[in-house]
Amino acid sequence: MARLAQTAGLTDVQEEIISTVRTFVDKEIIPHATALEHEDAYPQDIVDGMKEMGLFGLTIPEEYGGLGESLLTYALVVEQIARGWMSVSGVINTHFIVAYMLMHHGTEEQKQKYLPQMALGETRGAFSMSEPDLGSDVAAIKTRAKQDGDDYVIDGAKMWLTNGGSSNLIALLVKTDLGQPKPYQNLTTFLVEKPSGFGEVVPGLTIPGKIDKMGYKGVDTTEAVFDGFRIPGSQILGGEAGKGFSHMMDGVEVGRVNVAARACGISIRAFELAVEYAQQRATFGKPIAEHQAIAFKLAEMGTKVEAAHLMMVNAARLKDRGERNDVEAGMAKLLASEYCAEVTQEAFRIHGGYGYSKEYEIERLMREAPFLLIGEGTSEIQKTIISRGLLKEYKSR
Repeated sequence: MARLAQTAGLTDVQEEIISTVRTFVDKEIIPHATALEHEDAYPQDIVDGMKEMGLFGLTIPEEYGGLGESLLTYALVVEQIARGWMSVSGVINTHFIVAYMLMHHGTEEQKQKYLPQMALGETRGAFSMSEPDLGSDVAAIKTRAKQDGDDYVIDGAKMWLTNGGSSNLIALLVKTDLGQPKPYQNLTTFLVEKPSGFGEVVPGLTIPGKIDKMGYKGVDTTEAVFDGFRIPGSQILGGEAGKGFSHMMDGVEVGRVNVAARACGISIRAFELAVEYAQQRATFGKPIAEHQAIAFKLAEMGTKVEAAHLMMVNAARLKDRGERNDVEAGMAKLLASEYCAEVTQEAFRIHGGYGYSKEYEIERLMREAPFLLIGEGTSEIQKTIISRGLLKEYKSR
């Protein structure tokens, strides 16, 4: 058992789940990840294995066919999966966010309709908030849903849908004109059903194709174009328009814990590769790990891995206790993603020229780590959230 990134106070069930996933990662993901990533191939066999393990229903309550586990359990599972290949963790991330939103904000009818199939991995979720002209400026959303009798008609374009092609249920944030005084009160979340695939998948909804990315290959990242797309009012999450902003922010909050967990996973793998290579590669008559310059790098990398893991675990446990964790989730995401970039780069340097070769795993990690500086809000957005929360808590009287 490795010393770094251990979690105290887990139940026997949690320990068993994490151990099972770690074994799955070592046997079924790590040996195949580099080849699949270079081919930009969807990891169908790996996804099928996760379905058999019940990971798509990990946090879904048992009454709806899931395992009923906590956010912490999920985050630790994501950490292990990202250690193998970050793209695989992306397959279940947005699915998890949509399931979480349904569990906490959906009507009972919506829960009964979607959660059992989501637990099986048959219904797969995607999360859509960003647009081509905006990211974190949620109030500036242009995609609109206009009411037409009992239905709504949606027009606009969405961007950066992870699982946009492979999913068949999208949690979609749009603008609805409700005449409210605050922009955020005009936002509504719709549950959009569609078949998987690309092109005009249903009348009025087109998924153009995969976006070609620097890293984060395999998983499909897409646009979604709505042109006169008609949807019943019953597909509004929670059954009430105007609540979309709070729904999405709740989902993003757990998403930040997820991104922190992914960053931890990549950091752990980068450290594992570096510490192994440093003991095998010899210069000037001894392994490079025995050179103080390399030994100090390893010490700093290990410290960063441990710190990020502890902050991620703390943020998850706060949410599991029903406490507000916006500041802590922001801190965990900020620190874990920044440390991930730093640890990965140090591992790359330790590998020397070989780190630049596509034959070595660290080359892939170097292209994946930067994504986590952006996903679920940039570091600058996290600093804004953190500072606002702290100033509110420590307000001068």
